[in-house]
Parts: sequence; structure tokens; C-alpha cells
Amino acid sequence: MHVAVIMDGNGRWARKRGRERIFGHHQGVKSVRKVIEAASELGIRYLTLYAFSTENWNRPDEEVSALMDIMVESLNNETETLLKNNISIKVIGDLDRLSDKVRDRLRETIRITSAGTRLKLVVALSYSSRWEISEACRRIARQVKNGQLNVEDINEQTVNENLETSDIPEPELMIRTSGEKRISNFLLWQLAYTELYFTEKLWPDFGKEDFYKAVADFQKRERRYGKTSEQLAENS
Repeated sequence: MHVAVIMDGNGRWARKRGRERIFGHHQGVKSVRKVIEAASELGIRYLTLYAFSTENWNRPDEEVSALMDIMVESLNNETETLLKNNISIKVIGDLDRLSDKVRDRLRETIRITSAGTRLKLVVALSYSSRWEISEACRRIARQVKNGQLNVEDINEQTVNENLETSDIPEPELMIRTSGEKRISNFLLWQLAYTELYFTEKLWPDFGKEDFYKAVADFQKRERRYGKTSEQLAENS
């Protein structure tokens, strides 16, 4: 199973307590740890976390800098735990926009954890789905230009193979915290048939029990993929 999460509400959580937004981001790291543990315990094979969007680059410089520092600090602190729990990391997004320090740390963590097979943790960093789809179009266009691909042969599979997520399955469940009910430029292609789950809880308040509740809600849903309930019953 693949679960994707939009981790929203760190800033609002901090403001409600009279603190700076960065305080909320630090607290949000604790929820990341809890959700990774919960996913691992449930046998989830893929967990994608929306950590930083391309739009987030428009935030104040000091907040962006602090977020990147938190990222590096978290990777340094959690690498040993990831190894112990057989978890590997994959990063998707426009990594060219990251500083050398952050990019080098990411690559090292990816390398160190590459043998992990229990859970693949996918971090969407400097990511937006429109950027990803645009990149896929450019890759496909180059293949056509170089004579590697005929225009008539382009299909959904062609697009899938040129996305950042080409080596992982599409999410069955997408969770968004903080009460917002939108996808916010996250995995637009991949979420075509994904079940969506929205909760009012702000991300720093989201814990293991909340993750379990979301997965339990998903398990009650009927996934028809365009078919009728009767058709599914006949084939079960």
C-alpha cells in the first residue's frame, strides 16, 4: 500500500500558541517520526510526504533557510533509525534549487539507506506536480526529437515512465491535515484514483492514532475504478 500525506498546519499551530512559525515546523518533525513509525507498523510499503513545494520558495528567506536547516538536522538525527528499521529514502522534486549542503546530505542519506526494503519513504521536496509533468513532457519531447520514440506511441504509460515516481506505485490513500480540502499541486497525475482523507487536525497534533484512523477509513471504502458495485461483487 502507498499512502501520501500533505503535512499542513505547522504555522497555524505555532501562531495559536503565540510562537513563531519555525517553532511549528520543529514540532512537525515529531509528527513525521510518528507517522513513519505507524506506517512501518502497519506494513505500508510506500509513504510519500509533501515536505516543501516549489511555491514555498516564495516564503520569507529566513523561514525557507530555517526549513532547510531543519531538513538537514532531521536527516542527520534520523539516519540511524531509518537503517535500524530497514527504511529507504527517495526524494522527488527540483533538487537543483537546493543548496549544496542540503543536496549533498540528501544524496548521502539516500545512498546509506538504499538497501532498506521494509518501507520506502518518498520525500517531495522543492516539488510541484505541474513542474513534474512539465519535466516529463520535456523528456518525452527529447526522446521524439532523438528518434527514440514515435509521437503515435505516446500513451499513459509513456507519461508514467517519465515522472519522478516512475519506480513506485500510485497512492491508494492521500491524507491532508489542517482542514484544507485541496490537493495543492501534489501528485496530480498519480492521484487520479486515490482515495482522499481530510482531517481538521494541524500537522503537529497528528499522531499514530490519527494515521491508523485514516487507514481504517480507507479500508471501508469501495474502490470501483469506473465499474459498478454489482460488477465488483460479481468479480469478487
